[in-house]
Amino acid sequence: MSARFRVLVSAYACNPRAGSEEGVGWGWVRALAARHDLCVLTAAFHRADIEQAQREDPAAAGIRFVYVPHRLWHYRPTPGWRAIESSIAKPLMNWAYRLWLRDAGRLARSLHRNQPFDLAHQLTYVGFRFPGHLWKLDIPFVWGPIGGLENTPWRLLPLLGAGGAGYYAARNIVNSFQKTCLVAPRRALRKARGGIIAATSGIQREIRRWYGEDSIVVAETGPLQNAPASAPRARRPGEPLRMTWSGQHLPGKALPLLLNALHRLPPALDWRLDILGDGPCRSKWQREASRLGIAARCRWHGLLPRHEAVARMAASHVFVITSLKDLTSTVILEALSLAVPVIALNHCGFPDVLTADCGILVPVHNPAQIAADLARAIEKLASDETERYRLAGGAPRRAADFSWEKKVAMVDAIYRRKLQSAQRQEDS
Repeated sequence: MSARFRVLVSAYACNPRAGSEEGVGWGWVRALAARHDLCVLTAAFHRADIEQAQREDPAAAGIRFVYVPHRLWHYRPTPGWRAIESSIAKPLMNWAYRLWLRDAGRLARSLHRNQPFDLAHQLTYVGFRFPGHLWKLDIPFVWGPIGGLENTPWRLLPLLGAGGAGYYAARNIVNSFQKTCLVAPRRALRKARGGIIAATSGIQREIRRWYGEDSIVVAETGPLQNAPASAPRARRPGEPLRMTWSGQHLPGKALPLLLNALHRLPPALDWRLDILGDGPCRSKWQREASRLGIAARCRWHGLLPRHEAVARMAASHVFVITSLKDLTSTVILEALSLAVPVIALNHCGFPDVLTADCGILVPVHNPAQIAADLARAIEKLASDETERYRLAGGAPRRAADFSWEKKVAMVDAIYRRKLQSAQRQEDS
């Protein structure tokens, strides 16, 4: 059996009851704990959910969680902070997170003095502008998966509406400035050399372009854990094509692309769309569906408990994602693990995951072209059940390529190389 290391992990986002980055953090620490002894620094507001999960899940029971004491200026999911998250004041959350990272760094130094760790790992959030402070410790440092380096293509901004276009244009400008000027990410990447993990191949290219560092691509998310074995579900004769879309109702998720594609479908093609999630764009998007004359076929479920959302996805024939700003996206791998083929845009981290054996990638050039090609992809799967069923069969096999066990094996190899390199430096 390979040696186990004492690893200090910073995972602000880590919650077994949540999706998105909180679910990503939980998936990583739960999987890494099978190979190493983890001490995980995380946000205090996750404590109740984590402790309940540890009582129920033997694989998580042995993980040591240290909750950074909550302070008034730390984010927590209160109505006030949620209102900030959905407003133009969202940059305040970056400020709050930086202060949390500062406090986590102080706690990390204290923990390391009392019982030294072999290695430190900055895990979540994945954004490149937030390397935290673990890289300052006198032990090998691993950072990633890293995201956030890619800008939203300027040609796609008109798809986001006036507010969304303004937000993402400003983000592009700030992002480019920060890639050039922020010192801490550059220093952290230098310390992490040989242990830099990029979330996608696009991020890998950006790390090389802006920082001159090599990295290894490991998707930040993985398929459903403990998911039941999924077999392709056939579409019965006369049954509507059932599609699911899931995400926050924010401009960057670009649901109107799908709504416009559905409007283009032949009237005789029978379909239904389940829309999961909620957010500030919901009312506007509902009005758009009504304007296009497709509202009767769209069902808006809002925020569902995780098990209900998964069940809704599993009951569909196709999953569609239209996000214009994402990494790998948890929901893609969840859909694939449930034997649901995926239609996605050919950008972000989606082409790293989807192949011709499990889904369809739609080219990204301009709004009219995207909507037209989305419509063609949907019509193809609606009219050719043999092809749709073939993709459904390939979906779980592709999800298995991104299993937590395979990803953790890659990270374990990174840990060992970093420690061996550190040992050689000590010996020389």
